[in-house]
Amino acid sequence: MDYQEFLNTKNIKYESVGIDISLSSINPILFDWQKLITKWALNKGRSAIFLDTGLGKTLIQVEWARLLNCRVLIVAPLSVAKQTVRLSKDKLDIDIHYIRNGNDLVSQINITNYELLDHFNPKDFDGVVLDESSILKSLGSKTKVKLIDMFSNTKYRLCCTATPAPNDYIELGNHAEFLGVCTEAEMKSMFFINANKEHTYIIGNKAYYRKGSNNGGTEWRIKHPAENAFFKWLSSWSFSLTKPSDLGFDNDGFDLPTLNINTRFASSKYVPDGQLLFTGLHGIADRVAVRKNTIKERINILKEILDNDNQWIIWCGLDDESKEVTSFLGNNCIEVKGSDSVEYKVEAFEKFQDGKIRILVTKPKIGGFGMNFQNSHNMIFMGLNDSWETWYQCIRRQWRYGQTQPVNIYAILSDKEQEIYLNIMRKDAMAIRLREKLIVQIKKFEETEIGRGNMVEQVQKSTTVSNNNFTAMLGDSCERLKELKDNSIDLSVYSPPFADLYTYTDSIRDLGNSRDWTEFFNHYQYIIRELYRITKTGRLTCVHSSDIPAMKQKDGYIGIKDFPGELIREYEKENWIFTGRAFVQKNPQAQAIRTKSKALLFIQIRKDSSDSRPALVDQILIFKKPGENNVPINPVNNGELDNETWIEWANGIWLGISEGDTLQFGKARDKTDEKHICPLQLGTIERCIKLYSNPGETVLSPFMGIGSEGYQSILLGRKFIGCELKESYFNVAIKNLEKANAQLRMEF
Repeated sequence: MDYQEFLNTKNIKYESVGIDISLSSINPILFDWQKLITKWALNKGRSAIFLDTGLGKTLIQVEWARLLNCRVLIVAPLSVAKQTVRLSKDKLDIDIHYIRNGNDLVSQINITNYELLDHFNPKDFDGVVLDESSILKSLGSKTKVKLIDMFSNTKYRLCCTATPAPNDYIELGNHAEFLGVCTEAEMKSMFFINANKEHTYIIGNKAYYRKGSNNGGTEWRIKHPAENAFFKWLSSWSFSLTKPSDLGFDNDGFDLPTLNINTRFASSKYVPDGQLLFTGLHGIADRVAVRKNTIKERINILKEILDNDNQWIIWCGLDDESKEVTSFLGNNCIEVKGSDSVEYKVEAFEKFQDGKIRILVTKPKIGGFGMNFQNSHNMIFMGLNDSWETWYQCIRRQWRYGQTQPVNIYAILSDKEQEIYLNIMRKDAMAIRLREKLIVQIKKFEETEIGRGNMVEQVQKSTTVSNNNFTAMLGDSCERLKELKDNSIDLSVYSPPFADLYTYTDSIRDLGNSRDWTEFFNHYQYIIRELYRITKTGRLTCVHSSDIPAMKQKDGYIGIKDFPGELIREYEKENWIFTGRAFVQKNPQAQAIRTKSKALLFIQIRKDSSDSRPALVDQILIFKKPGENNVPINPVNNGELDNETWIEWANGIWLGISEGDTLQFGKARDKTDEKHICPLQLGTIERCIKLYSNPGETVLSPFMGIGSEGYQSILLGRKFIGCELKESYFNVAIKNLEKANAQLRMEF
């Protein structure tokens, strides 16, 4: 495989497994942009459609199921299924069969509720649709895992929701896992980093401070260099749209009305049992207790808000709230409870949609997902929990495309629940930012996916800076090393990137940007082969390496991975001879502080030393190109080594090398780098150069970084050639190489 073909395999993209259909075969009632999305989803076979409320995802999913021409099961929230049956018949003239178990299936489109899944055999279906698939994250871990496992072998899968990631991109992992794209853990390890940091957020014109989590890490953020790759990967299996103009279409008829949010706080004297004063809400029990003890005060505010002319939805979170509100309203309302039959719920919702009922009282988990209640434009929350998803979904039952009236939202809480409201508003502000960023970032990739745009690949920069003592090449070593002559290098000294996705760049040319060790070493082989070609026979390469910690999230276990061992095997595959290694002593306390590894902490040997381990030490692996060395290396005659020093160095454990003995690297670090640059210690480089090269010879580094190997080579009277992929590091390397040149001139 040539190098460019290999690079193409590194693109993290989900390939199509579906069918290709013509746009003309799609029902003409769909808008052109809806047809494009339908065609794309059918071609993908397994995908997610994240369309804002009112953009027609129900029509798209039904057409997707029809055009597959096989048996499909649509799974929907309890009350949405019958609404889908009704809409499909009215808009598309398609009969969808509502079923409760696997004994009553039709050959085409069947629909059921999430609660009835246990009554079906997934082998009976060739395709499945999860309607309101954001419910995946609220189903509970057991149900979610069951759902993912149940349809893991279903050929065609489609997820549809308006809100895939309200608080964090990480929630997309639920969808990726259901669709078989990758597991949530794999997605985290590729694109995300644990982020427990303090931060400030803005609501209106006020700033609020929030301290980071101390529970070992529950918050995740996308790696800065990974953003471009993440959105490209995301667009290969999902489609996000907030309005038609996101895809360059006209927004005519798709404008949201005004949204008015009003918050009322009821004064309360509530104090928890056993306390003299109210000291804030502590956990779910406190939140429930406050709501139960302030129902009457909140109903008094409800009386002031309700009018006698409009339809209203009143969202309750507790049975007691729903009971008290219904008792107060009497015959003016209808209450829909969880214990009601499906038939009763459907009938009640349809009566409200048809205007036959003026006030609907229910819970968000019953009517807050998927229902279209734009026949009304007023709603009241009789309290809130901390779920932004619940807040957003309930509001979007009325505030959606097609609504012609301003939507009025009232939240009635006790004064003891202000922190809950602030938490919801914080999440709302975050969700808006994330969605806007998502649409901007993903747009260019989505347009390419549906054939309305062309992806322009980033051109790799390439330049060369030469001096009497050095040649520095900006670019991909796999390509730029080809410019060097056969048997022209006397020694190479370098530290390769350790496989770690999107730490410093987003380039697929970056060896570190590999999904696993197989891909990493497949890429590395191009370097090893070029080094073999350009190295003189009988000469050496010194490779810096270290064992790598295995992490639970990324590797599935906690332990150590033998990176040096893998390097040795890869070099031997390319005919290099492994001749030895040196261990560079490290300070375990400094390493414990830097890495925060519990395995090195004092507390761990007192708690359970079975989880303790020695510090990771650097290893210099030494490889030789077969054949006779035509120019002997004599460091003693060169005045660079004596017998006592040789005894010390030949010990195999290199002592006396300071971990801080490196070039300054602060200015080279980009703000997007996820890790500090780790330049090789100058003392380590010095030993390699003195041992395995003569003054005046040429030293190479295929991963030049900020120029540490070149800096030492010049000061020790050698010539240097270096390659570096990242421009910011390359620029700093040039300064360091020129600094070494200037210092050398001063010595003479």
